[in-house]
Amino acid sequence: MKLKPTLLAVLMGLGIINGIKGQDWPNLNQFQAENDRLAKPAPDENRVVFMGNSITIGWINSRPEFFANKSYVNRGISGQTTPQMLVRFRQDVVNLEPKVMILLAGTNDIAGNTGPSTLEMIMANIKSMADIAAANDIKVILSSTLPAFAYPWKPGVEPAQKIVNLNKMIKAYAEEKGHIYLDYFSAMADERNGLPKKFAKDGVHPTVEGYKIMEPLVEKAITEALKK
Repeated sequence: MKLKPTLLAVLMGLGIINGIKGQDWPNLNQFQAENDRLAKPAPDENRVVFMGNSITIGWINSRPEFFANKSYVNRGISGQTTPQMLVRFRQDVVNLEPKVMILLAGTNDIAGNTGPSTLEMIMANIKSMADIAAANDIKVILSSTLPAFAYPWKPGVEPAQKIVNLNKMIKAYAEEKGHIYLDYFSAMADERNGLPKKFAKDGVHPTVEGYKIMEPLVEKAITEALKK
């Protein structure tokens, strides 16, 4: 329906239409320039893309030496939920032509960063990303969501049991489809199904010690994926 000129002018004056047009909800712009600069992988290159949120981008910020001199591409964006990742998945994963994709996601959905999400909604997005990767001959590693007893920015959510339940769903789907399930949770959770201070000072974002627990686990999963 075509808006009347007077109504159009009012909406533009209020910034409503311009705001909608200018919104980059999935943050496609974040890695656009880096993606453009990234050369196509060499025929014998085992490129791996790490897709995720602040836990993923925090990894390269805290432990750059883990990513140095490897064909590891980090595409984590702080605060992101699985629907945002799904929108940018083709740009930030598929188009980079990796052999392996590692997805670590779900905690921000449970926190409600982009609105309420059921575990089924989260799984639908995870499944879609895995399906897109598999359809493009990319090996899929689905990570467990990291433990969290509480979210500092979202009091009252009580995520611990929700994360346990989500991880059961992720593992079951990975087994059903022949993907690799990467279990960080079991190696990191405390008696409350949260992250102890030594692994995450705020209970959510890993410390260097936390990432050091994750690194041999992810490298083992990558080796397994490349053998498939």
